Amino acid sequence: MITIRGVSKSFTGRDGTTVEALRDVGLEVAENEFVTVLGPSGCGKTTLLKSVAGLVPWDDGEILVDGAPVRGPGPERSVVFQNFALLPWATVLDNVAFGLRMRGVDRAEREERSRALIATVGLAGFEAKLPGELSGGMQQRVGLARALAVRPRVLLMDEPFGAVDEQTRRLLQEELLALWEEHRLTVVFITHSMEEAVLLGDRVVLMSARPGRVAEIVPVDLPRPRSHDVGGVGRSGAYAEITAYLWDRLRAMHAEHRPASPAAGTEVSA
Repeated sequence: MITIRGVSKSFTGRDGTTVEALRDVGLEVAENEFVTVLGPSGCGKTTLLKSVAGLVPWDDGEILVDGAPVRGPGPERSVVFQNFALLPWATVLDNVAFGLRMRGVDRAEREERSRALIATVGLAGFEAKLPGELSGGMQQRVGLARALAVRPRVLLMDEPFGAVDEQTRRLLQEELLALWEEHRLTVVFITHSMEEAVLLGDRVVLMSARPGRVAEIVPVDLPRPRSHDVGGVGRSGAYAEITAYLWDRLRAMHAEHRPASPAAGTEVSA
């Protein structure tokens, strides 16, 4: 479904220095698979996701979706960001229907589809509210409904629950799992949370510190469906074992890139 081959990407800063974000990244994501991507801060996770979305160009390599090269955004892909990215002047209904309107779907159909999804994410009765009248968790539900409204085959999610409190995060995880179990989309989900990566994913793609590369792909051998018993999954021995392994790997990466401490007796100037 998604093929990433030898993708590299560098950025040039305002001071003229070059930062290598990604180096020779390779990854295959199967149709209907839920893949989570985890790695140290600054390892290029978001850059990789935006490249798959067609939002940023890369320097070398290729990205294919269903065998077709990615040249820019496409109707088969939807993106959900951490910062909600809602239109502040538009109602919940209009925000959810925005992508459908851009694609020329007639008003009756787009409102019907949007209202159904608003109900699915638990916001029935809030159709006329503005984003500023909603909590962070409710705004993210609107963003998820908007992404699903266009009926994508690929859902790309960049730390979508990172800006909400822990209780809301757990509820959104449950809802996302239920939606995925119903619609069986192909999902690539960026996260900083080891627990979230294991809870949601079929596989966890562990990226190295910058420049980001695929350091390891860890299978998540936990039974599905999971949405009906997220708490039980989180208490299982297999879940704890995979999470602990990921932490050991990440901790080792941080240790490798930690600046060396001055030798004993070395004077350090202020």
